[in-house]
Amino acid sequence: MAATADTSNHYKYALLNAVAGHTFKAILMNTSFAFDRDAHATLADVTASQIATGSGYTQDNKELENVAVTEDDVNDRAQLTCDDITFTASGGDIGPFGAMIIYDDTDANDAVVGCIDFDTDYTIVEDSSFTIEDIVINLGNIT
Repeated sequence: MAATADTSNHYKYALLNAVAGHTFKAILMNTSFAFDRDAHATLADVTASQIATGSGYTQDNKELENVAVTEDDVNDRAQLTCDDITFTASGGDIGPFGAMIIYDDTDANDAVVGCIDFDTDYTIVEDSSFTIEDIVINLGNIT
């Protein structure tokens, strides 16, 4: 008989809650970037693929606001959420870009939390905005 392991939802919540007070930031990635969950562990691992500062975009500057952690007993996970993130182009276009990295700026190594791949490339034209809505980071089963 094989042994199985499971993790309580409250422990998942406790793990995420331990970093809820940290500062998380979002950066936009150029169109050739491909996220590698094994190799892209820190900001230093991905920063060369970040789009350049200009036209209203500033590298390493977009802070996630109102970060909150919840325990979801229905779906057996803990969730970290934040407000929508908006980038606004001024004085020129921003991009193109194809993904966004979220990283923990409080962590000594600026640990990468994850990547949102937009599955297409975007350019924010001057005087326009691009908003990423309903951002949720799920912590599911740990086995």
